[in-house]
Amino acid sequence: MIRSELLEKLANENPELKPDEIEKIVDLFFNQITQKLAEGGRIELRGFGAFSTRQRKPRIGRNPRTGESVEVPAKRVPYFKPGKEIRERLNKNR
Repeated sequence: MIRSELLEKLANENPELKPDEIEKIVDLFFNQITQKLAEGGRIELRGFGAFSTRQRKPRIGRNPRTGESVEVPAKRVPYFKPGKEIRERLNKNR
């Protein structure tokens, strides 16, 4: 699902809200997640999962085009751990 599909689905399920109100709500939701992660925090959505960041060490990588060694600096990367309920739903039909 892409952002526009999410906005459309929310608009269909909440006809009392204007499209610009729905867009503001979605923007606020994603901005709050991004801001909390940037501060080094963790976001937990019960039944869905948890967002956090992980630290990656500096390393030597390779430029795929030239094969030349390239230094890759240390960095934080986003990490998502799915909750129990979502894992169970994904594996329900196996």
